[in-house]
Amino acid sequence: MNALLRNSIGRNKNQTLCALTRTSGIVSTSSSTSTSTSSRLYHKNVVDHYEKPRNVGAFDKKDANVGTGLVGAPACGDVMKLQIRVDDDGNITDSCFKTFGCGSAIASSSVATEWVKGQHVDEATQIKNSEIANHLNLPPVKLHCSMLAEDAIKAAVKDVKEKQAKAKEAAAMAGGGGK
Repeated sequence: MNALLRNSIGRNKNQTLCALTRTSGIVSTSSSTSTSTSSRLYHKNVVDHYEKPRNVGAFDKKDANVGTGLVGAPACGDVMKLQIRVDDDGNITDSCFKTFGCGSAIASSSVATEWVKGQHVDEATQIKNSEIANHLNLPPVKLHCSMLAEDAIKAAVKDVKEKQAKAKEAAAMAGGGGK
């Protein structure tokens, strides 16, 4: 028998009630209002990363070894902040995220933070949204969530590279390189 999982995904002014139903690794969310009913299926990987997101948090964005990528999707209102911490060789030693958005956006963020850890910053930028979408089995209507994750990774890498270049330049100037 399928178990019904109650989830406070949201209530709007019409008191939309949402529930998740687990069926063979697929989860269905149903919304019903007085005027409409909609349903969407989610793969077990989305549900796993939504219910138990990895690496939620924030680093000090002023740290020269921290890169921050802040991206958003105006069409749906999702906003994703992904941060990476790198060592002196450019290897990502840690990552975290904060996302305001749907379950697919949260799951995409969670997967992205897991995948970038241990990679060199240049390797991390090779992660494609299609890989995240395939891993999560995202439906076409949710592909923008994986695109946000890819964009956030690239923005975080760009940010940390710019910070490190400025720090290197400042160190050279302080060391007498600006005579």
